[in-house]
Amino acid sequence: MSSMLQNLNNIRTLRAMARDFSVEVLEEMLEKFRIVTEEKRNEQGELQQQQAEQQEKITALLERMKADGISPEDLLGKDVLKGTSQAQKRKAREAKYRFTDVNGEEKTWTGQGRTPKPIANALANGKTLDDFLI
Repeated sequence: MSSMLQNLNNIRTLRAMARDFSVEVLEEMLEKFRIVTEEKRNEQGELQQQQAEQQEKITALLERMKADGISPEDLLGKDVLKGTSQAQKRKAREAKYRFTDVNGEEKTWTGQGRTPKPIANALANGKTLDDFLI
């Protein structure tokens, strides 16, 4: 929450801030808050009305589809409705390079991402990536 919003939500802070303002200025601010609040209520009401109208249309369409013997699965396909058509994972890349780590274990690297330390050290000492090819 921003500091201004915290100040407006805290009665003690509001009282302290109000000491600097005249009653007329405070009443003017109050009227502006009322206007903004009413605008926000109207926006929310319109949004709820639009959502209700949309839901009514969806319900009417579903009823017409049922009357015509069409199911949502027929229209969209079963995978779409079940949520099984999630993004496909890409296939893991095959390793291109082989190296021996500090513990003496043989490991592989695809060539993607950060260069493993043993390969980076060897490259710094004059070797090439071709020396590690599988």
